Amino acid sequence: MERKIKKALLPAAGLGTRFLPATKASPKEMLPIVDKPMIQYAVEEAINCGIEDFIIITGKHKRAIEDHFDSAYELEEKLKSTGKEKLLREINKLSHINFAYIRQRVALGLGHAILCAKPFVKDEAFAVILSDDVIDPDYSLLKEMIRVYEEVECPIVALEEVPTSEVSRYGVVDGVMEGEIFRISNLVEKPKAEEAPSNLAIIGRYILTPDIFRILDRQKAGAGGEIQLTDALKSLLRKRTIYGYRITGKRYDAGDKVGFLKATLDLALKNSEVSGPFKAYIREIAQRIGIDGLHGCEKTRG
Repeated sequence: MERKIKKALLPAAGLGTRFLPATKASPKEMLPIVDKPMIQYAVEEAINCGIEDFIIITGKHKRAIEDHFDSAYELEEKLKSTGKEKLLREINKLSHINFAYIRQRVALGLGHAILCAKPFVKDEAFAVILSDDVIDPDYSLLKEMIRVYEEVECPIVALEEVPTSEVSRYGVVDGVMEGEIFRISNLVEKPKAEEAPSNLAIIGRYILTPDIFRILDRQKAGAGGEIQLTDALKSLLRKRTIYGYRITGKRYDAGDKVGFLKATLDLALKNSEVSGPFKAYIREIAQRIGIDGLHGCEKTRG
């Protein structure tokens, strides 16, 4: 089996119900964070790891994703003729990347979405990136996970400590630290807080080996009536070692409205084009909220 990770899988067939009505006809993955759609941050993260082959699992009303990563002749010619070379370079910087699109006809969960990619992945290890888990572009999480995979040649999942009250939203693991990595002994999908083996949650970055497909082929529906990747990894754990890599940088749950707004705020502050006036506006808001809050407190005390 090839040790080098050359392919990345991006599941993008979800309905995006938490962002309705914005996602009624437009993919959640295309929601812009500052000046790029959410899914492009994920693609650029993988490109920075040397990955150039992408498999995107789509569903109905997701055509905008394909259009975004396609060439746009009329737009390019317009930018050329008006001398907007910087914008032209920006929209063409992904032109060397290979994209394949697979339609997930029925939304049967993350495990099923990954299974849909089996004919394209074949006998290779591959990365899985959930684009609504936005990682700070200055933090090379996926690159670190790939480095660990090349050392141990075992599946790797990204882990983050979450509040105990939130463990029911995630796959949760148990195990022990071995140096910089976490040797997993158990995985539970969306446990109740009192039943969770820890507060270490699996977040949307995985390095998977092709033997996961044999398990997903036979996997029965789990939580929510869906084929859960965490359940398949639990079955795989009986046959081979699986490691977790605890993240140390910033991650945003941009599939949640508040998380999306936090990502937008922080990444806007990193953007050289808008950070100056945006900081000034934040100071203005902070001052206004502070004054209003103070008046409110005085009225309450009176």
